[in-house]
Amino acid sequence: MFTGGFAEAYSFGRRINRLLKDRRDQYDIIHDNQSLCYGLLDLQKKGFPVVATFHHPITHDLRIALKAEPRWYMRLLILRWHSFLRMQKKVVRQLDHIVTVSERSQIDIAKDFSIPQSDIDLIYNGIDTEEFAPLPDVKKIPYRIMCTASADQPLKGLKYLLKAAAALRNQYPQMTLLVVGKLNEGGYTEGLIKRLGINDIVQFVSGISTEQLVRHYNEAEMVVCPSLYEGFGLPAGEAMSCGTAVISSNGGALPEVVGDAGIVVKAGNEKAIADAIADLFENPAKREQLAHAGRQRILDTFCWNLAAQQFSSYYYKMLEKIPAIEKEETAA
Repeated sequence: MFTGGFAEAYSFGRRINRLLKDRRDQYDIIHDNQSLCYGLLDLQKKGFPVVATFHHPITHDLRIALKAEPRWYMRLLILRWHSFLRMQKKVVRQLDHIVTVSERSQIDIAKDFSIPQSDIDLIYNGIDTEEFAPLPDVKKIPYRIMCTASADQPLKGLKYLLKAAAALRNQYPQMTLLVVGKLNEGGYTEGLIKRLGINDIVQFVSGISTEQLVRHYNEAEMVVCPSLYEGFGLPAGEAMSCGTAVISSNGGALPEVVGDAGIVVKAGNEKAIADAIADLFENPAKREQLAHAGRQRILDTFCWNLAAQQFSSYYYKMLEKIPAIEKEETAA
C-alpha cells in the first residue's frame, strides 16, 4: 500500500518476532541497528537481552528537510514519511540498553527523545583501517576534490560544496570534483550544477565497489564533508584512514571524528568551504601533514579492533545482568 509512510521498521519488528518467538534458548543477545521498532519491546518482554544502536536522532533530518522544502504539499509528505518517529520515541524510552556512536548523538538523542543522557552508552563506530588505507602505488590527481553525499538530501549539504567549487573554478581551472553518490535526473542538484555552470568539472559515480571507493579516496588531494548534521561521519573517517586530507563542516559529530587532524568549518557556509579548499591547494605540506595526522587519529581512536573490544565488553556486561535462574534454564 502506498501511504507515503516508512513502514519497513514496523514490519521488520513483526517478522523478527515471528521468527524468534520459540528460539529464546538459541540467542544470547539481540542487537538492533536503529530499526527501533515495537518488536524490540516484545522481544525484551520475552526475556531476550536487547540492545539497539541509535546512530543519530532522525528528528534532525526531519527539521532540515522541512526547512529546505518550500512546497506545502511536499512538507506534508515529508512529515508523513517521518511518522515512524512516534514509534522510535516510545521504543527508546522503554529499552534497557541503548548505544550511540558519538557524544553529539548522545546529547541530541537525550534531548529530542526525552530520556536521561546517562541511559545512553557511547561506543564509537569502527573503521576497517586495513581496507581503508593509503595505497602507495596510487598517485594523487592534481586539484581533485572528493565528496561522498546523497545528491538531493539537504542534510548532506552538497549544495554548499558545489557553490564553493563554482567560486573557485576560475582561480583553479584544473580543479575537478568527484561526488560518490547518484545524481537524480531533474532533481535540485542537477539544476544547481547547471545554474552554476560547473557541469564540466563535477562528476558523479555510484554503485561502485569498496575497492573503487578506497582508490577514489587515495586519488583525491582532499575530501570535503559538508554535511549539516552527522551522527558520526563515516566518509570523513574513511578518507582520513586512507591518508587523505579532510575538510569538514562542524555539523553534528563531525568535529569529534576529525578533531585537529583536519580543517573544520561552519556548516552551511560555502565561503568557509572555498577558503579551506584554497588553503589546501596552496599548501601541499599542510595537506601532507593532515593526511598523516588523520590516518593516525583513526588508528588510535576509531579502528574496528577498538570498537570490537568495547562491544565485546558491553555484551558480557549485558549477559551478567541475566538472572541466574534464567541462565540455568537456558543452559538446560
